[in-house]
Amino acid sequence: MQVKGLRFKVQGSRVLLLQRIKKLKRDGVCNPVTHVLKVIKAFKRICWGFKPRPTSETSPKIIGVKLKAQNYPLGLWFKHVTFALHLAPCALCLGLISCTGNIKDTKSVDTFINKMVTTHQFDKAKLNELFQSVEVKEAILKKISSPAEGMPWYKYRKIFMTDARIDGGVKFWRENESALSAVAQKTGVPAEIIVAILGVETFYGQKTGNYRVIDALSTLGFAYPPRSPFFLSELENYLLLCQDEHINPLEPMGSYAGAMGMPQFMPSSFRSYAVDFDGDSYRDIWHNNGDVIASVANYFVKHQWQTGQAIAIRVSATGDAYKTALTSELKPDLRLAKLESLNLTISRSLPLNTKVKLLAFEQEPLGQKPGEELWAGLDNFYVITRYNHSPLYAMAVYQLSQSILNKKGKIP
Repeated sequence: MQVKGLRFKVQGSRVLLLQRIKKLKRDGVCNPVTHVLKVIKAFKRICWGFKPRPTSETSPKIIGVKLKAQNYPLGLWFKHVTFALHLAPCALCLGLISCTGNIKDTKSVDTFINKMVTTHQFDKAKLNELFQSVEVKEAILKKISSPAEGMPWYKYRKIFMTDARIDGGVKFWRENESALSAVAQKTGVPAEIIVAILGVETFYGQKTGNYRVIDALSTLGFAYPPRSPFFLSELENYLLLCQDEHINPLEPMGSYAGAMGMPQFMPSSFRSYAVDFDGDSYRDIWHNNGDVIASVANYFVKHQWQTGQAIAIRVSATGDAYKTALTSELKPDLRLAKLESLNLTISRSLPLNTKVKLLAFEQEPLGQKPGEELWAGLDNFYVITRYNHSPLYAMAVYQLSQSILNKKGKIP
């Protein structure tokens, strides 16, 4: 049975929560964890505000509106509390977002600066001056909570398997054929895989990101507690690479996560895998296509790319026994004999000692029954997931690479 006052009660709770957040914003920037705790405390008061009310009680005024008397039996009160708890993640995100702005003069920044001084002998005065210009960005905190890899495969695939991205890959290959051929011959990493990585990451350099790298890493390092250690480590690596490469830390642009250049390397990846292909003493992954191509290939080589090995192979199933082999791990773990015991048939022959990873990709539902496509991922598929730890990403790279290769072969 629907209660008329419920909608107004929920609206009022949201207003109270937002009012609390606005007050936190007016208070100025402080430790983001403190902000979150304050918001959650306010949120708890809202939750416990859902109490059983006698039939004769008139609801209190909410945002200037006096509500009519309503019946609130005990069962409905529990329903209210359950609904309110569903808003908890929203309260957490809004608390984080309220911490946007300049990050200077905060304890966490001071701690980080002191670490850079003691560990890497950076100049403290210069770092203090640098962080005067660094800002926490609200848009970054919003984006980090909804990555594309969270969507089903049939939607994710449509982002990358487009005529424009395939044609762009063919064009990039033809314009950089010399560098691609040289790198592929030296490293064993196929040209089509290198091209597809750049297609998925930045549309061949057209979309490298609109955020200053230092703002992105600082936002996620200082104002996003769930992954703060990782991003503070990347911020440390970023300042080191800027020092090594003689780059002004305020200039490089990148993604909302701090990934840089055409291949979207994180700073630690840049320091470990970026290559100076043309010998000009710079590792330029923003503008030098030769450096970009060689750096992507080097990344795969260092993660044990197997020259000449297949990447992924279609699998067909009889029955549902195969579902016991589907796990969240990505490293190949099944022998071919095990596939056979699960009534799985692989679409091409492989050496008997080959290990594969069974992968299921959700297809667009037909009627009431969702479909799925089965693949066997080999060692090289796993290597691609070291670039981005998502099977959706690796499959998008593989399928895009094959489409680019096929189209390039058809164009004289």
